[in-house]
Amino acid sequence: MIRATRILRRDALSGGEIVDRVVLDHGDRHRRRVAMRGSGGLDFLLDLPEPAVLEDGDALVLEDGRLVWVEAASERLLEIRAPSEHALKRLIWHIGNRHIPAEIGADAVWIADDHVLAEMVRGLGGTVEPVIRPFRPEGGAYAGGSAQAHAHGGHHHHHVAD
Repeated sequence: MIRATRILRRDALSGGEIVDRVVLDHGDRHRRRVAMRGSGGLDFLLDLPEPAVLEDGDALVLEDGRLVWVEAASERLLEIRAPSEHALKRLIWHIGNRHIPAEIGADAVWIADDHVLAEMVRGLGGTVEPVIRPFRPEGGAYAGGSAQAHAHGGHHHHHVAD
């Protein structure tokens, strides 16, 4: 089976022959070694030197130089909003305290569908809306329990500063 041994980041993508694509949810985008099958039926072995987070729009480089495009699957998420920036920061703090993957935007936070957290957010005065969209959580190091959150250039990490 042909191996994919490295990741070509979205911002470094220039040309190259894209022969297939893999659609992965956020749990499957944190991997080192796993057999994969592209949407077009190409079987290959992802075999990276170390675990890495595959981002939407990245490509996996096969041993023969061909590329397999990575697409983030749409997932059921909860979109959390708050009446003020301060209220949103409080919500982010409470969510962060639970050590669950969260994607932090300028005026909203997205988490995996979880009715217990939805109730907590409403109790704190936030709004919760179910949405279907790709999930790009901060760090991405939750899957597989690895504590190595590699910060890759070009991605904006929002730090809550009070």
